[in-house]
Amino acid sequence: MKSLDCRNIPCPQPVLRCRAAADAGERRLEVLVDNEPAVENVRRFLAGRGYAVACEQAGESCWRLTARAGTEGMSETAIGRCAVPDSAGEGKTLVLITTETIGRGDDSLGSRLMDNFLATLPELGPRLWRLILVNGGVRLATRPGPALEALQALAQNGVSVLVCGTCLAHYGLLAAKAVGETSNMLDIVTSLDLADKIIRP
Repeated sequence: MKSLDCRNIPCPQPVLRCRAAADAGERRLEVLVDNEPAVENVRRFLAGRGYAVACEQAGESCWRLTARAGTEGMSETAIGRCAVPDSAGEGKTLVLITTETIGRGDDSLGSRLMDNFLATLPELGPRLWRLILVNGGVRLATRPGPALEALQALAQNGVSVLVCGTCLAHYGLLAAKAVGETSNMLDIVTSLDLADKIIRP
């Protein structure tokens, strides 16, 4: 079994180390991480590569993930490649949201504009592929209100919503996330590369 100590290293290094081990043909892995976003990101990545993954807390601020490759692992990284629409010619539109509001001047107005923006996104139709929430934008996935309701409706309609795990942890909002997948910088960079169009309000 290959052991990877991924404690005390920043996102997305735990996922990158797991990818290197998987690409090297390691069929059994033990991965130590020290934060909940890393737990979710590593588990999701390895599951996407065809591993069966179990997790246990191994002490204060330490989790142990054990993974065994299935008989039919995926041939390429699943990170950032989930839920890619197959509609020919439509293109993939990604929306990158970095703040809770749109524009500067009046935060109350900016918040209403963001609510309206999110509620209007379904007008893009099948082109709308993924939303990424980073920095202050992650609060939209936690705070009750029109923005959260709009994000939940988008997710229910098949739009991928990625929420930065490092940002959630920074703001103390990991447990408050109410929509989307906790994500990492590898997901984000891969998504930006795959998108045909990027919108940043």
